[in-house]
Amino acid sequence: MANQGAKKRKEENKKRMSNLLRLIIACNVIYVLVRMLFFYSTFTWKHWLGLLVTSAAYGLSYQQLANMAKPTYADDGELLDGGFDMRTDGICGYLHDVIYITSFVQLMSILSGKFWWTYAVIPAFALYKVSGLIKGALSLGSEGGVEDEKSRKKREKMEKKASRGRLVKTRTR
Repeated sequence: MANQGAKKRKEENKKRMSNLLRLIIACNVIYVLVRMLFFYSTFTWKHWLGLLVTSAAYGLSYQQLANMAKPTYADDGELLDGGFDMRTDGICGYLHDVIYITSFVQLMSILSGKFWWTYAVIPAFALYKVSGLIKGALSLGSEGGVEDEKSRKKREKMEKKASRGRLVKTRTR
């Protein structure tokens, strides 16, 4: 029972990774079959390039997630850690988003080439996050500025009010 949480996470990660692999394979098979069988007359080198780009996006994201989900074992074979929790946000969530956006773009590009513009969401979101980090790092040094008299008095008043206990009125019968 000592490693029950690690065993559970290992099984959850295994299930999640197999579902992602099924999604990736299904999207690639659907794209290749529909694009080559039904729309073969319009299948050009650009579509091969699109298949290559989506396959690379799938492969890189899936490989990174697989490395994160990999459990660690002790020398005697005992499970030490079940791998990274795949339900969390952060880089894991972003990699899942890349896979889901890639599958959407790949399937919708069967209908129209304009769906490739959806891929612009990924670098746009990355720029948004990086700009927030840079903005936070740059403003970090400027917070130690001089406080004006009005805001100082207001802050002191709020601190004094917070330090006092709140009175609770009760009804007497």
